[in-house]
Amino acid sequence: MNRREFLDRTKSTTLGLAAGLAILNNPRSARATPAADKIALAMIGVGGRGNYLAQRFIERGDCRIAYVCDVNRRIAEPRAKRLAEAQEGPPPKVEQDFRRALEDKSVDAAVVATPDHWHCLATVWSCQAGKDVYVEKPLGHSAWEGRKAVEAARKYKRIVQVGTQNRSAPYNFAAKKYIEDGKLGKVHLCRVYNQKQWNNFQPRPDSQPPQGFDWDMYNGPAPESPYNVNYVNQWHHFWRYSGGDIINDGIHQLDLARWLIGVDYPRTVYCVGGRFDSTGAAETPDTQVATFEFDGLLMTFELTLYTPYMLKTSPQTRESLTDYPYWPQNATRIEIYGSQGVMYVGRHGGGWQVFVRTKNEKPVVKAEENGRFPDPEHQENFVRCIRSRELPNADVEQGHRSALLAQYANISMRLGGVKLTVDPQTERFIGNDAATAMLHRTYRRPWVIADEV
Repeated sequence: MNRREFLDRTKSTTLGLAAGLAILNNPRSARATPAADKIALAMIGVGGRGNYLAQRFIERGDCRIAYVCDVNRRIAEPRAKRLAEAQEGPPPKVEQDFRRALEDKSVDAAVVATPDHWHCLATVWSCQAGKDVYVEKPLGHSAWEGRKAVEAARKYKRIVQVGTQNRSAPYNFAAKKYIEDGKLGKVHLCRVYNQKQWNNFQPRPDSQPPQGFDWDMYNGPAPESPYNVNYVNQWHHFWRYSGGDIINDGIHQLDLARWLIGVDYPRTVYCVGGRFDSTGAAETPDTQVATFEFDGLLMTFELTLYTPYMLKTSPQTRESLTDYPYWPQNATRIEIYGSQGVMYVGRHGGGWQVFVRTKNEKPVVKAEENGRFPDPEHQENFVRCIRSRELPNADVEQGHRSALLAQYANISMRLGGVKLTVDPQTERFIGNDAATAMLHRTYRRPWVIADEV
């Protein structure tokens, strides 16, 4: 039985599904997966995160990299060579235009690790080509295109996993159960933080793109512009490519918080902030505070990019099953305030702890659970869902709804801190046409998502 027959059988028979799960649950079995039965992946973007994901999928043993696609050929070719050395079977093919990979019917899934402004377009095109998708966070650059990605996934019956790994962490499932069981009491406030040091940077003159770099495709749906090295190295801080660190990094905490406390669309959104260090070229905020109002609950988000004393959870703590972060100076913590205690939650490892009233002014921990960085579990869940056709832990719908929080907040801030009321049926704003217009971007042809996907 060849790979395609194997995949088809796992989609349609209980026996095939059981076999597929056995392979995935047993690492040794996964490593022994025949080459013809391995899931063929097209990597779309092989910068830092994309290259890392490619290596991790190869290490599983039940996947192979069929294509390495990147607009920068000088990156793609050497990385494809190293990936070829790490896997059995034919080496990955190199393409600057990933659409060539999508035309290959032997490719089962695409892994999208581009800058944000390409995420939805690559996802929609991949779904239309019959490929399942692992797309890095955030799902979309705008609210409209995020909904189109959901529509494409459903229309073409594709598995789309968003790279918000916290939804695959066992310790986070335990935290969610603790809250749902009522052990934290009534919850009316959740505070989400994203604090670090990420300095502004100086403007750079426009220039010619390097040899082997397809600038037109990199720019893609963004407005026409000459090549600028800042647009490549610092794209996170330009509105044309991203929504700033609230959606670049803070989306992990926003998504985890929304999942833990069980909320969807906010009733209202209010956000203020800005780029207070205006000495450089960055456009997106270095200071930002947002408030999301749900029924009976408030969620706040606070961002600072000038605070070197706020630290992400260290790799050592991430991998430890006994150590916890020092919560007051943890840069990416979530605080959930219940009537019976406050829960501190770390993303990407770090675990959670519940603190109750102090004793002799010393902290009292009522409950806790640790856990490691859940990247392997998230990839496992994606591969398992390719076999079973079940919705993944970070399904595209959930990725879209979490991205909306950041997108709504940015719109409020960019309109001067106006309070926006959300219509959950349409995902638009009530009584504010200017804000609603900002839910959609203008696309540069031919890099366009059609109204009908």
